[in-house]
Amino acid sequence: MNALAYALLSMLVRKSCTGYELKELLEVFWQAKHSQIYPLLAKLEGEGLLTYERVEQSSKPDKKVYSITEKGRQVLKDWISSPASPPVIRDEFLIKVYAIWLVDKQIAKQMFDERKETYRQKVLYRKEEIKLMEQEFGDTVWDISSRVFGRYLLFKRKLQQEEDEIVWCDWVMTLLDKSN
Repeated sequence: MNALAYALLSMLVRKSCTGYELKELLEVFWQAKHSQIYPLLAKLEGEGLLTYERVEQSSKPDKKVYSITEKGRQVLKDWISSPASPPVIRDEFLIKVYAIWLVDKQIAKQMFDERKETYRQKVLYRKEEIKLMEQEFGDTVWDISSRVFGRYLLFKRKLQQEEDEIVWCDWVMTLLDKSN
């Protein structure tokens, strides 16, 4: 199985979801397209790692709500216990930064202004989600046996990274202001 399959199982161990909901939940740590998710869900279902319930909708096609099976839960537990692969970082912006000397200072500043605004929005969203988790789950957000513990840790980590990205953008802007 690939890492995306384990990511889907990780989402489903918390709660049953549609494919669309899974894509939304994955955004915290994984970019996946619907064209990747749905075939993988079918494969996992075929392997007995998840099941689905068809839910009728008025004026829309039926939707499938996926749930992890006990077999899927065990496969996920075994995977969590194994060493993680090195992280893969793919960020188009950083490739552009590597060759930024090819553009003038105004374009460079605009790039960093846009990046900073994107991350400002992410920080606002992340802080709101963390606040909601803390309100809904209280002190159990810090309890490893709580189903929200991992999500809480992940959101706190992402918030820290997003805030660090803003600090980095500010630092680059000061360098750009000083350069010729």
